[in-house]
Parts: sequence; structure tokens; C-alpha cells
Amino acid sequence: MQAVRLLAIFSVIPVTLLLTISFFVLYAVKRTATRGLRNFGYLVAVLLWLSALLVASVGYYALLTGQHPAIMVIQQILRG
Repeated sequence: MQAVRLLAIFSVIPVTLLLTISFFVLYAVKRTATRGLRNFGYLVAVLLWLSALLVASVGYYALLTGQHPAIMVIQQILRG
């Protein structure tokens, strides 16, 4: 139980990495003159933000409940 909560606290690391990468993507988009590449950069940034939100919400859920969704799925597969 405590290991799952510790795992939830460590979800801050991938969230930070994803948001840092999205910052540099947006920085590069501002330097780009091509409209198509600029739109693609915005799309990549939004997908990175959604990924960070997903990782943060799973970590928050695991911190509150003490159960990690991925571990629950693995346990169900092993049981039956």
C-alpha cells in the first residue's frame, strides 16, 4: 500500500518532463515561419499537455485511494 503511494508521488517526475518538453516545443514554434509546421507544433504541445494531465490524474488517484489502476489491471489478468 505504501509503495503505491510512493509511486504516486513519483508521478511528478514524468509530468515535469512532459511540461518541459512542451515548453521547448512552443519555443521552437515561435521561431518557425512555416504555417503547417507551426500548427503541428501546437498539436504536439496540446498532446503533451493532455499526457501530463493523464499522468497527474492517475498519480493523484493512486495517492488518494492507495490503488494504482495499472496494478489493478495486472492483478485481474493474473487471477483469471
